[in-house]
Amino acid sequence: MKTKAAVVNAVNDNYKFESLDLNKVGTNQVLVKMVASGVCQSDETFRIGKSEFPLPTVLGHEGAGIIQEVGSGVKNFEVGDQVVMAYDYCGHCSSCRTGYPSLCDHYNEFNVSDGPGQSGEYKFHNEDGTIVHDLQAQGAFSTYTVTNENNLIKVDKDADLRKLGPLGCGFLTGFGTITNSLKPETSSSIAIFGTGTVGLSALMTAVIEGCYPIIAVDIHDSRLEIAKELGATHLINSKNENLVERIDEISNGLGVNYSVDTTGVPEVIESSITVLAIGGESAPVAMTGSKTQINTTQELLLGARKIHGVKMGNAVPQLAIPKLIEYFKNGRFPFDKLLGFYRFEEINEAAADSSSGETIKPIIIIDEEYRKENPIEYKNQ
Repeated sequence: MKTKAAVVNAVNDNYKFESLDLNKVGTNQVLVKMVASGVCQSDETFRIGKSEFPLPTVLGHEGAGIIQEVGSGVKNFEVGDQVVMAYDYCGHCSSCRTGYPSLCDHYNEFNVSDGPGQSGEYKFHNEDGTIVHDLQAQGAFSTYTVTNENNLIKVDKDADLRKLGPLGCGFLTGFGTITNSLKPETSSSIAIFGTGTVGLSALMTAVIEGCYPIIAVDIHDSRLEIAKELGATHLINSKNENLVERIDEISNGLGVNYSVDTTGVPEVIESSITVLAIGGESAPVAMTGSKTQINTTQELLLGARKIHGVKMGNAVPQLAIPKLIEYFKNGRFPFDKLLGFYRFEEINEAAADSSSGETIKPIIIIDEEYRKENPIEYKNQ
């Protein structure tokens, strides 16, 4: 069948709409009619060439849609199910079987390589038969896609898919970094560097976990105000203040128990470790091609501090995403305050607004007929 997709053909190219051939559904796959997808900074990292990725490609890995067809081996989904998509994993290696599918032995092969992934077939081709790659076995920037059963999380029929896509990556990463990796004790202190999607989701989770103080660090006052609205107890604009001195003041000279860096800026990562208390723990979670220098004796050994490597929040999407939806319904994880909606044809503008910080979490509406009786407000409306 044919699908309309936003394709990146060369490094730093804009998205270009093309009609692609889409493979038939395989044994353990489903056909999804896409409703919406978040635009993630990882998409931009690959598009502009900060991290290498095979081209041409259909990016998009925060997808949400409705199942149109299921393969003969699919057991837990049926036509008409509303689904959110996350990353793919094998389900059989030691990491998968011990509850860490984000550390799957085949993660890179299935999600970010130039190979065909778990299905063994490339799903997208252009009119002359050229392979068009996809990201995280999704390729969500398309009107239809074929994905694997392991990518899927079923959500209720009454859930609004236009809002839920980012739960599969950005919000999952911030939430899981707190709950699965750092695991802060109630009343422990935390500093969060960068108040974008991942940082603010980590912040909202720190509120749920009862952290205090919760210090938000950024260079944009507008974002810091959102952080305050979401529960930050202290704000630091590191462009105007010395963040190390300010955190020292807030913590009465002790430092913070935990820190999360979402900026990927080497100097900021180093600061996120410097401000730790004795026994403190830090999680740098941003994708970055830059190298960071730290004195392991001074920063880690003498203070018995720890640095956590965290991938996709070390989360099991099928467990974490339903929990996030419940928190959202109960007003405890109000991620909708971060969303800005764009029509599919406005994907290049959405990408630009994501990079500039104009919109914290852009959402591309791919199916404008979905819930048309309950219209949403677009950024350019």
